[in-house]
Amino acid sequence: MMRYLLPLGAFAVLVVFLAIGLNLDPREVPSPLINKPAPAFELPQLHKPEAKFSPKDMQGKVWLLNVWASWCVSCREEHPVLVDLSKTGLVPIYGLNYKDPREDALKWLARFGDPYVLSIADAEGRIGIDYGVYGVPETYLIDKAGVIRFKQIGPVTDAVLEKTIKPLIAELNK
Repeated sequence: MMRYLLPLGAFAVLVVFLAIGLNLDPREVPSPLINKPAPAFELPQLHKPEAKFSPKDMQGKVWLLNVWASWCVSCREEHPVLVDLSKTGLVPIYGLNYKDPREDALKWLARFGDPYVLSIADAEGRIGIDYGVYGVPETYLIDKAGVIRFKQIGPVTDAVLEKTIKPLIAELNK
């Protein structure tokens, strides 16, 4: 009888851990970058490769950095939300085109609309690594001092926009 208790106890512990894991939201992956300065970079702009963009250019402004790619199915899902948000003028949206051929990215924006003030090209994904990108799309809300205040893993939805992002933008613009 005693020899069955140890395997039974180990099995019970595994079941408890499995139950806890199944109740977690995979979009709530904690980011070590929250409340830390956004990583610095300087990348070519997607539409004008001879021009560069850096987060330093945004000092004094609250802005969104949206990581996207033409090959990303979920990016297509969130894109109409970003297009609508850009029309409000509430916050400037900058795109970080991730591991994507320039021609494909430009065609995608021409087809589905361009919500971005500008997009920058991270063809090799190095900046994505600095930002801790798990997968695209991801969106970062960055404050006037260049500090990341929020990270959305996965598509920005109307619900996330209304419940979290818009109130945070209003608070950060005070």
